[in-house]
Amino acid sequence: MKVIETDFQAWMGGVQARMEAALGRFLPAAHLAPARLHEAMRYAVLEGGKRVRPLLAFGAGEVAHAAPERLETVAAAVELIHAYSLVHDDLPCMDDDVLRRGKPTVHVEYDEATALLVGDALQSLALQLLAEHRLADSAGAQLEMVRTLALAAGSRGMAGGQQIDLESTGQSLGLPELELMHIHKTGALIRAAVTLGAACGQVSESEKLKLDHYAKAVGLAFQVVDDVLDSDASTATLGKTAGKDARQGKPTYVSILGPGRAGELAGELRAEAHAALESLGPRARRLAQLADFIVLRKF
Repeated sequence: MKVIETDFQAWMGGVQARMEAALGRFLPAAHLAPARLHEAMRYAVLEGGKRVRPLLAFGAGEVAHAAPERLETVAAAVELIHAYSLVHDDLPCMDDDVLRRGKPTVHVEYDEATALLVGDALQSLALQLLAEHRLADSAGAQLEMVRTLALAAGSRGMAGGQQIDLESTGQSLGLPELELMHIHKTGALIRAAVTLGAACGQVSESEKLKLDHYAKAVGLAFQVVDDVLDSDASTATLGKTAGKDARQGKPTYVSILGPGRAGELAGELRAEAHAALESLGPRARRLAQLADFIVLRKF
């Protein structure tokens, strides 16, 4: 077990380091005009986060025997969308938070208008990366990759989930409504990471379905664990304000199910994710390890 854990930690650290370098290359240099915007974009993206979505893209890429150069590009695109969403989520008109990844949020470090533009610019850069790099073996396949990320980020994905989240604050939701919200808000981009990673190589239609099933389970599990951690971990551990959801009256898996049952649900989703990968064999071991990491993490 220790050997397996060490092997996974080494792989994860390698991908994280590779992505830090790739993101640093893809982002505009801080000295380029408009320098304040580019500096703030780099502040929002670099030196922070677990890079879960890039890790999932690389894990899916191993199933598809994809080239690492392709994977780092799609992983960067997904991570830029994720970073933009965090910048906008933290704004006073949204969640009004002052801490993210252990440092002041972008609108605190810079200002609200700059933070708004940072999110806009990161989103457009993500789509630019998918358009200007060779990522698939045909133009049609690459166009579908652009469509996948755009849908995941838009009103039928992440942005739509955020709208549901805003409307549900202070409301009493049932479990199906909560799951619908997080399938959009959190799950859509996680599914896109897995889909895009696999699209960089070759997978069959049945394998695509298995990977998507895995991604759906992992996406919900990620949010369940986030809710549990928000209720019982410290701000210092999380790198963001702890207990914020409860204070703002937001429905969570903990508020609906209680912490014990929420933890059980995370375990069930982990098992579902593992089951979806069974027929994929050793190629899917990184995805299986990532399911464990997502559910068992403490931060």
